[in-house]
Amino acid sequence: MWSPNVNIYRDPRWGRGQETPGEDPTTASRYGVAFVKGLQGNSSASLLQTSACCKHATAYDLEDWNGVARYNFDANSDLLTKTVRGDWGLDGYVASDCDAVAIMRDAQRYAPTPEDAVALALKAGLDIDCGTYMQQHAAAAVQQGKITEDDIDKALNNLFAVRMRLGHFDGDPRANIYGGLNAADICTPEHRSLALDAAQDGIVLLKNDAGILPLDRAAVASAAVIGPNANNPGLLIGNYFGPPCESVTPLKGVQGYVKDARFLAGCRSAACDVADTDEAASLAASSDYVLLLMGLSQQQESEGRDRTSLLLPGQQQSLITAVADAAKRPVILVLLTGGPVDVTFAKTNPKIGAILWAGYPGQAGGLAIARVLFGDHNPGGRLPVTWYPEEFTKVPMTDMRMRADPATGYPGRSYRFYQGETVYKFGYGLSYSSYSRRLVSSGTPNTDLLAGLSTMPLPAAEQGVASYHVEHIGPQRCEQLRFPAVVEVENHGPMDGKHSVLVYLRWANATAGRPAKQLIGFRRQHLKAGEKARLTFDISPCEHFSRVRKDGSKVVDRGSHFLMVDKHEMEITFEV
Repeated sequence: MWSPNVNIYRDPRWGRGQETPGEDPTTASRYGVAFVKGLQGNSSASLLQTSACCKHATAYDLEDWNGVARYNFDANSDLLTKTVRGDWGLDGYVASDCDAVAIMRDAQRYAPTPEDAVALALKAGLDIDCGTYMQQHAAAAVQQGKITEDDIDKALNNLFAVRMRLGHFDGDPRANIYGGLNAADICTPEHRSLALDAAQDGIVLLKNDAGILPLDRAAVASAAVIGPNANNPGLLIGNYFGPPCESVTPLKGVQGYVKDARFLAGCRSAACDVADTDEAASLAASSDYVLLLMGLSQQQESEGRDRTSLLLPGQQQSLITAVADAAKRPVILVLLTGGPVDVTFAKTNPKIGAILWAGYPGQAGGLAIARVLFGDHNPGGRLPVTWYPEEFTKVPMTDMRMRADPATGYPGRSYRFYQGETVYKFGYGLSYSSYSRRLVSSGTPNTDLLAGLSTMPLPAAEQGVASYHVEHIGPQRCEQLRFPAVVEVENHGPMDGKHSVLVYLRWANATAGRPAKQLIGFRRQHLKAGEKARLTFDISPCEHFSRVRKDGSKVVDRGSHFLMVDKHEMEITFEV
């Protein structure tokens, strides 16, 4: 299984960002662990259910942007052998993307012959390519002395070790614990229910002026459902998917609540080169409520399609504005996109009363959207990425530095380092309920454990702050330095709901390449209206207080660190 995609979503234009959990390392880490465990199973027989493949090994945020393609990672021994297998401890196999070895020779001319391309990749640490290129040319590479049979055996050892964990050599694989799984095991009522839960829990409420949402189904005599994304079942799934059990479009979902639901696509597709503006405005004027289902599709963002603009494509913006002007009351805009879009025009327009972001919500997406619109589900999703303004497109995708550079005007990337204006911030999301959160208490790390441990003075460029090297602290002391922090969260009503509590860390000194803040923990808690709860977070200074220096070393700065929940802070001192 070529999942999960755990790349950090560094650039909002990246076509494959929709596959990732977002721009935050903590979220990506927890997502990746859970995804792999879920795919591979927890068999008592120690067999893997499937072989998960975390992709892609390092920073990968550029597909095909303004004629610039990717680099020759598959021939990089420092990356594949020294870093991935050595420093990161990979105990599995390394696979290339499809046709990557062929592209090194045929398109990029990195290798003079097919045999050289195969040799460079195998010796660098690649075990298998997606395609038949290595299969076609490996024997000739051996005959020409470019590789040896030992090079091939090393790759085979890595590959067959994983196949053994899958039980492929324990008799008929169909007879093992996972051998009989089929479509019937996927399309069960429990799994369909899970698809709905995932879709509705992921919907983010971005705007809700005057509490226009949720809608009272008894008060909605008619609803205009307008937009190219309203009745396209294929669009719900995103890219790279298995066949869905069924697909419920937003139109079908709304029709379950409103008898008189009037549909108009408004555009032939999300590209919206031509818009039926007059017809859409007329339909809006004759309907009680207007729901606009807009956004992107795989034609704008996918593998091989990085965007050059963050605006809604084609005439979508003008169509939305015209419909909002014609409607009897403020309209509701639902965005189906993988990546962020600059919808400042909708955020600031009082005739657009509410905005929802649903991502590509999967087979139950239309029902999930309808349940949120009509109050059968209280939205609690948070944005996993920063929503940048169109101005950000001036930043070249070939420059993936995270940290800002004020001297050159480079704004940085992600909520941790970006210093520019935003449309919506990372972690933003409204609810139909009002919640409060506060840091109640925090323990302190037992820094006596650091006695006698030398600190590292940092270079002048890093302000000369002394730090402890995490490697020198060691695993045992790191474990003993852990301490708890308690956050109280309360649902002030009026609806029951799930609420995500985000705990951040900020450094006393945010210069020298330190992030402005860093998410270190999050928890989603279901609370009835009027209910409160106390959540305990496990804080590890070696993990949560540390940062990575330019040389790649991981250090914890001496001095003050601050735990943050909203505007509440607690100071934690880390020194003897």
